[in-house]
Amino acid sequence: SGILATWLLFAFGNGLAAFLGVFTIAFYVGIYTSWLKRWTPYNIVIGGAAGATAPLIGWAAATGSVSISAWLMFLIIFIWTPPHFWSLALCLVDEYRAVSVPMLPVVKGEAHTRNQIFWYTVVLVPVSLGLQFCGKVGLLYTISAGVLGIGFLYFAYKVYREKDGAPKTNSWKLFGYSIAYLLVLFIILNNLPPFQQL
Repeated sequence: SGILATWLLFAFGNGLAAFLGVFTIAFYVGIYTSWLKRWTPYNIVIGGAAGATAPLIGWAAATGSVSISAWLMFLIIFIWTPPHFWSLALCLVDEYRAVSVPMLPVVKGEAHTRNQIFWYTVVLVPVSLGLQFCGKVGLLYTISAGVLGIGFLYFAYKVYREKDGAPKTNSWKLFGYSIAYLLVLFIILNNLPPFQQL
């Protein structure tokens, strides 16, 4: 499937898109899955780079280059990944501990993980608004990103305030909201005229 995907990116896109696709596959399989996942509690932070390359690949396929707007979308996903995945890790900490996967709450504790979730979210909100300064988005995106970001901060703060050993209700809610957040944010981006013209 990786070979087919690379061929499709090259045949219907260009060499840059295909190169970025190959890099993503190699990074995810060779570095994240084979090494990071079981060697560091910050596997999600570093490995998140592989999951964030889709905007770079898509932009390269459409334009033959990678602009600051594409890098900002990469950064949104990159910073979104830790609070998204760590909220799930809090809910499944016993399962990760049982199979010796060094997720952050297993190695550093739940309180440290909740703190990291909150501060990553604090950074995510202004980063998501950064596209406003590239001239590619208008008021609709800015308002939507702001409202979605406030919602993310609300759920992240609820997780931040949880106590060790308490039911993970808020963590589950944050995990669910994080999925909806990214989905809605990129649906709005996809329907803005400058992005439709790429």
